[in-house]
Amino acid sequence: MSGFDLQINDQAYTVDAEESMPLLWVLRDLLGLTGTKFSCWIGLCGSCTVLVDDEPTRSCATSVSQVAGKSILTIEGLSEDASHPVQKAWLEERVSQCGYCQPGQILNAVALIKRNPNPSDADIDAVMGDVLCRCGTYQRIRTAIHRAAKEA
Repeated sequence: MSGFDLQINDQAYTVDAEESMPLLWVLRDLLGLTGTKFSCWIGLCGSCTVLVDDEPTRSCATSVSQVAGKSILTIEGLSEDASHPVQKAWLEERVSQCGYCQPGQILNAVALIKRNPNPSDADIDAVMGDVLCRCGTYQRIRTAIHRAAKEA
């Protein structure tokens, strides 16, 4: 085991973990940040997405050793009161049904709007298609992203 210095949601943490331990388990099991969800275990569904240096990253397929010293943002760090423009748009458009994929969807949308403040439908579809929504709320996701981009 090694000690890893992590910067998560603007807070410094030192965790003792095997260097191959997935970031997902560090977040959920060692730090109690359970907003990041576990689903496919192979990085395909996107439920476990966090932002590492502002880039969407699958935490189930990323080891803690790969993110040491980088800035990590989880859904808990986006805002404490759902006041972030993407979270507000998600609520206003009633995007969530089961909600399981939403942390990954929201953080993916945050990264998209940061890179492209006025995304087209094609831009949104290209980026958001990587995070699966089993409830099929893709139209509402697209509408919410347009709304958030206008408010951001």
